[in-house]
Amino acid sequence: MEYSYDRAVADGVNVPFEVFRIKTEITQKGSTIKADGDFSVEYRDKLTRKSRWEQLDEDKTYTSNQLDRSVVAKDQIRTVIKTFKERLFSDIFPHRTEVPKTLIFAKDDNHAEEIVEIVKTVFGKGNEFCKKITYKTKEKPSDILASFRMDYNPRIAVTVEMISTGTDVKPLECLLFLRDVKSRNHFEQMKGRGTRTISPTELKNVTPDNEHKTHFILVDAVGVTESTKTDSRPFERQRTVSFEKLVQSVAIGKQDDDTLTTLAGRLAKLGQTLTKEQKEKIEKKAGKPLSKIVNNLMDALDPDKAEKLGKEELVDRACEPFDDPDFRELIIKIKKNTEQLIDDISNDTVLEAAFSESSKENAQGVVQDFKSYIEKHKDEIDALSIIYNQNYAKRHLTYEMIKELSETLKKPPLMLSTSKLWRAYEQLDVSKVKKANPDRLLTNIIQVVRYTLGHNEVLRGFDEKVNENYEEFIKAKAYTREQIHLLAQIKDKIINNSSVEVEELKENDQELLLNMYHEFGNAYKDVIEELNIKLVA
Repeated sequence: MEYSYDRAVADGVNVPFEVFRIKTEITQKGSTIKADGDFSVEYRDKLTRKSRWEQLDEDKTYTSNQLDRSVVAKDQIRTVIKTFKERLFSDIFPHRTEVPKTLIFAKDDNHAEEIVEIVKTVFGKGNEFCKKITYKTKEKPSDILASFRMDYNPRIAVTVEMISTGTDVKPLECLLFLRDVKSRNHFEQMKGRGTRTISPTELKNVTPDNEHKTHFILVDAVGVTESTKTDSRPFERQRTVSFEKLVQSVAIGKQDDDTLTTLAGRLAKLGQTLTKEQKEKIEKKAGKPLSKIVNNLMDALDPDKAEKLGKEELVDRACEPFDDPDFRELIIKIKKNTEQLIDDISNDTVLEAAFSESSKENAQGVVQDFKSYIEKHKDEIDALSIIYNQNYAKRHLTYEMIKELSETLKKPPLMLSTSKLWRAYEQLDVSKVKKANPDRLLTNIIQVVRYTLGHNEVLRGFDEKVNENYEEFIKAKAYTREQIHLLAQIKDKIINNSSVEVEELKENDQELLLNMYHEFGNAYKDVIEELNIKLVA
């Protein structure tokens, strides 16, 4: 039986994730650069990064598919990164102060280079803050990756493929997709970089403002969570073979499945970057569009079609265009055209920056399931009964009761943790949820139940609530320094256990009990009882 991601989350092996969607005008629709006789546009070579300038004779329109391939729209990247920064501590990771370890997926090395520079500018940070992890980095990629995993810096890494599979970066809390992925398996592998659990100590070593990795956020800036995915196998079978060599080898008869599969994949990628003029040139020379050439190659690899028409006939038909030296020269020349248009003119605008509808619906579902569960079981589970009826004076909440409730919620069908409930409420209305580490204190589940029932207007940590009540308690009466010291110890025990019982103190902390008796005399039990009621109320 396959071990599913959902089951891994339930078992505590992986952490869940939520989707934060960023949409911009240019990302969705592309843009148009208006021709102006007095203005020149920049063209930059992707290999040398040298620029030339040229005046446009007519308006230049590009689509979203051409972004970061044949066109670089700097304000599109800038707008996404700026929006990410602006929403980071308000919506995505509320109440945090440190940029979480974030991995950005780019389309290619040039795209990664642009992203790194824009990230450093937008965040106002230096070279250590954001690093590119690709084969073309000046530093050793393995060294950068090790620092990303183990050190405070870099906070953000940008990659194309290098750490999409096979490498754990456990402190990762955020994945930002600036490229789409069509393969379902590949996408799952890329998401998998964020799912890994990590111990509180290890996490705090690299991210000081967080103790627990409860989830990760997938920031979708290109619609990767919405695009259709396929179960396709990888096209690249010969990654180290150049495009020119592939084309020439097919022409001289090297037409095995690996070669044809790789060529089909390279041509399909090329088709995503071509201009209208380039597509027309290819169709005129080959007598058919590039998409048809790719489909013919795929037909030659299809066992069902081979059975009907014959493998040899399909291969001959697929490879026919490559017999023409003029076609080979054209396709190789177009592939070598490494220039990108640099659009510094178009201004991008944000269309949407929010948790995805599916994430919000999931959060609403979590809350509704929890509300229904409380209502149904309020008379069966002791902790729920006490909180529901607010009868703390008649019966104390105990650690055992809270533990029973917490463990019951974690079981199927709910499989709810305090942090999952806390996060759901954050997504629905972050203004009513205060900063806390929900899983640090078992007693925080008390606050979640109270908030759900409407007893509290704001969801905050149990320790904050108890500390506030404690301050009111000691202000109401004059206490000696020694008495306040003892009262604070009782208060801390209530924070961790929800109540303090005299019998438990007799067994586990006789010194505290004796000191209470010494300072408060025969009233010591009444004082403890009063603390149990007033600090928890």
